[in-house]
Amino acid sequence: MTREEAISLVKSHVESNNLVNHMIATGAVMKALAYKFGEDENEWEIAGILHDYDYPETDQDPAHHGLLSVEMLKKYNLPKEVYDAILAHAEKKPLETKIEKALYVADPTTGFITAAALIRSEKKLEPLDSKFLMKRFREKSFAKGASREQMSMCSELGLELEAYLNLALDAMKSIHEEIGL
Repeated sequence: MTREEAISLVKSHVESNNLVNHMIATGAVMKALAYKFGEDENEWEIAGILHDYDYPETDQDPAHHGLLSVEMLKKYNLPKEVYDAILAHAEKKPLETKIEKALYVADPTTGFITAAALIRSEKKLEPLDSKFLMKRFREKSFAKGASREQMSMCSELGLELEAYLNLALDAMKSIHEEIGL
C-alpha cells in the first residue's frame, strides 16, 4: 500500500478532519523514526496513517480499538508488522518490536505537538521548537490527553525526550500544509 492509498482509505472512512490530520501526522513521525533507525519508511508510515482506522466505530468501545482496525484492514494484505503495531499501540498485544514501540510513542506525540501549535497566536508549527515543547511537557495541565508516560518511552527506542520531540516536530513541519498547521 502506498502513502496515497492509505490516506485515501482513511479519508473515505474517517469523517473527522482532526482525526485524519492526526493519523497523517502520526504517519510522518513514524516515517522519520524509520529513517533514523534504518527501517522500512513506507511500512512504518502506513502503520502510523492507519493506526486509528477503527476509531469511528470504537470511540465509545475502546475494548475493540485496534482489534477492529486489524480485522477491517486484513483484506489489504499489509505486512504483519503493521497489524502488530496497530494492536500494540492500542495495548492489545505487548510492545515487543521497534515499530510497535515507535507507534505507541508517536500516537500521543502528534496530539501534544498539535496542541502546542494551537495555543500560539499563529496556530502554526513553524514557530515551535523543542525547548517550547519541553516546557509544555512539564506542565501537567497542558494537553492532558497526551500521555507523558507513553511519549517518555522514546527512551526505549534509544532517544532522549528532547531529541525525540525535535524529530517529531520536524516531521510534522514537513507536512504542515497537508495537516493545516
